[in-house]
Amino acid sequence: MKLFSRNGNDISASFPDVAAALAETTAGRSVILDGELVALDSGGRPDFGLLQRRMHVARPPAVLLRSTPVTYFVFDVLDVDGESVRTLPYTQRRALLEGLGVADGRRVQVPPTMTGIDGETLMGIAADNGIEGVVAKKAESVYRSGIRSPSWIKVPIRNTREGVICGWVPTGGRAGGTLAALLLGAYDEAGELVYIGRVGTGFTDRMRRELRSTLTERTRPDSALHGPIPRTDAVGVSWVTPELVATVEYREQSTTGRLRHPAFKGIRSDIAPHDVVT
Repeated sequence: MKLFSRNGNDISASFPDVAAALAETTAGRSVILDGELVALDSGGRPDFGLLQRRMHVARPPAVLLRSTPVTYFVFDVLDVDGESVRTLPYTQRRALLEGLGVADGRRVQVPPTMTGIDGETLMGIAADNGIEGVVAKKAESVYRSGIRSPSWIKVPIRNTREGVICGWVPTGGRAGGTLAALLLGAYDEAGELVYIGRVGTGFTDRMRRELRSTLTERTRPDSALHGPIPRTDAVGVSWVTPELVATVEYREQSTTGRLRHPAFKGIRSDIAPHDVVT
């Protein structure tokens, strides 16, 4: 059994635990499956930060396999015993998938499907379980390889939080450029201002101009942040006095406190910087 990434790279050696589990559950049958590798935290919720520990490790040592197990969630089936089932409706492919018995309850799982439930309720269930979103699929949809299908819609859950503006980056790294991104921080339990992420989307042109003007007035020679900042995030940054608070939407927050896919929503003049905590 082999595992391939979305771009066609063979990643079987990086996830031997999953490959072995699939080889056992498929029992020698020839199948092509579509799914996602996920690392779960102690509460059973997907944690991208944990998964990163396993990514790009060509031959993970036994200690890493034990400390950071990975589960393959199977979403769809494309081929069974050498025959393509891509043109079958999703409901039939799903029935085939469940009939294959590939799930072992640990390294390989087939997540449940839900029908007859309104979207708002479903999104609430996903949010309560720490899932980043849901995928809505038309029941009669076929499997279209290599393209984004309008019959499948990914609906992400967006969380909201505040961040203290600690710096900004001009477009193209040029001092005279407009604002491209903000570097945000929050105060930890020790009262230290620590980095939580960089936001570069969600701005209108007017917002970029106004923020650049406002932040230029607060320029300082060094960073007010404590602890590490990814080098790529800090290239060309202009540091500012941490006096302004921004609201952002984001997909999730990693175990290291970093925001994933943040988008700027606005400035919060009613919140003091020291009230923004990790």
